[in-house]
Amino acid sequence: MTQLVLHNYDLDDACYRVRLVASCCDLPVELRNVDMFPGMEQVSPPYLKLNPLGRLPILETADVTLRHTGAILLYLVGLDPQKRLLPTEASALAQMMDWLFFAERDLSVASTARAISIMDVPGDGPATIAQTRTLLRIMEDHMSAQDVKGLGFFAGAEITLADLALFPAFALSRDCNIDHDAFPALRLWARRVRATPGFIVMPGIPDYH
Repeated sequence: MTQLVLHNYDLDDACYRVRLVASCCDLPVELRNVDMFPGMEQVSPPYLKLNPLGRLPILETADVTLRHTGAILLYLVGLDPQKRLLPTEASALAQMMDWLFFAERDLSVASTARAISIMDVPGDGPATIAQTRTLLRIMEDHMSAQDVKGLGFFAGAEITLADLALFPAFALSRDCNIDHDAFPALRLWARRVRATPGFIVMPGIPDYH
């Protein structure tokens, strides 16, 4: 088994995505905890050697160092002998990748809104929260349509990597005072995600929903 070392901050949602996917793929990960806030250790000289972008997560193995969350998640599911989070049908795989890019790029504003709300990071809180609501509405509309088709997840009938990548932004949006009652399809979807073998929570996500 490849040794996996995750440079991690427990309250960072991107780090949580990595821990969540590793757990659901039954992959052991060694955590190296980083004082991201308030210490900003991720921009210290030793960490800038690992990731010149000055951010987490960082995954190290004997062969490769990965610095982007989406790449880390794809690497992890590729290590899973059962490939349990990868669809085999081409259109479902394409949909999974489409939503994975959405989670990595578009939903990054949700992380910004949360950091402004709970960590006093400088920024336009109302604007980022409004953008987050708009993105959650896109997700809500998609899952409403999926429910009509009898499909319980973003890329089809079975959970994929996309669902685990999308989950934290919705689950943690209460930190921005976003009312989940406005997103009934996402609430049902989140319950299905929570039923995934290996599912784990992070601070800010209760054990119930």
